[in-house]
Amino acid sequence: MSSVGGADASRPEGGVAGAPVRPRLGPRTDVALMAGYHSPQVDVDVRLNVNESPFPPPPEFLDAVADAVTKVGWHRYPDRAALRLRSKIAAAHGVDAGQVFVANGSNEVLQTLSLTYGGAGRSVAVFEPTYALHSHIARLTGATVAEGARADDFALDVTEVRRVVAEAAPALTYLCSPNNPTGLVETPETVREVLALVPGLLVVDEAYGQFAPWSALELVDDDTPLVVTRTFSKTWSMAAARLGYLVGPSWVVDELQKVVLPYHLDALKQVAGILALDHVAAMESRVAHLVEERGRLEAALRDLPCEVWPSGANFILFRPTSRAGAEVWRALLDHSVLVRDCSSWPRLDGCLRVTVGTTDEDDRFLAALREILR
Repeated sequence: MSSVGGADASRPEGGVAGAPVRPRLGPRTDVALMAGYHSPQVDVDVRLNVNESPFPPPPEFLDAVADAVTKVGWHRYPDRAALRLRSKIAAAHGVDAGQVFVANGSNEVLQTLSLTYGGAGRSVAVFEPTYALHSHIARLTGATVAEGARADDFALDVTEVRRVVAEAAPALTYLCSPNNPTGLVETPETVREVLALVPGLLVVDEAYGQFAPWSALELVDDDTPLVVTRTFSKTWSMAAARLGYLVGPSWVVDELQKVVLPYHLDALKQVAGILALDHVAAMESRVAHLVEERGRLEAALRDLPCEVWPSGANFILFRPTSRAGAEVWRALLDHSVLVRDCSSWPRLDGCLRVTVGTTDEDDRFLAALREILR
């Protein structure tokens, strides 16, 4: 006899005594074959692998959020439209609230885009190497992924874009600027050229946009099939909050609102986003410091036996040339320094990506790398 709440060994799990045994249905075949998307979470002294901000938000923000916790109506559903948050984001970018869509991190923004504009019988275009979740999410929603290749220097090749668009007629075309994991910033001319070519919606993923010298936000209006995605995780030091948004035409936002789950953005997250936007100057100061530190870190990497790519983000892609990248990654981990092994990305064999940290963290990383490559 089985114990209370346990399974009865005399019948199939989840079945009824005497009922015929039926095979259990598993996940979709294509999902079962997917590897998923994961970043190692390891207890180390220096964590420079997921492009988080090394600095916490300002104390004034933390105090305001702590006070807001006591005022949340926990027994009530949150504002389904998140109108106050959307209005404040819109004001920061000089657009209307109807042109802003908010979600649980920019990844949920990408997911909602794929659910709305992708799906079975449609294609999504990406240009590798680039952010892996663009294609992963597209496949999860049943879309076909049309992959194009970037140029040798990882810049976007407009001729290749033209080929992919002609062959696949993508409903969604992704550009990542600065591109993850290469750090490259697309030029305004390139974005305009691609926008003129695509038959569907152009999505410019600017998760690291505040670190770059220009933004595709300046091209957004209510008539152009262009959206820009942003996140609070990086420059706003709010990775733990999982808050992201999109700025684009109001007609795109209207369609996304039909697809997203009701009450998907909790009340405290909405308040945290609103309060963060009271501290723009503090955010910009952190960004300026990290851009300066990025220059120092890049210069130091170029003095080592490494191939280094210029970056407009808060990370740097490099490839050790005197030892295998996987060996260097493991050796850094032995020094309690964690960076991202990018070897599984297309054409990035042996490449590592390091987040720009504090001066002390970067010095610890550089000292370990010098010893390993010596």
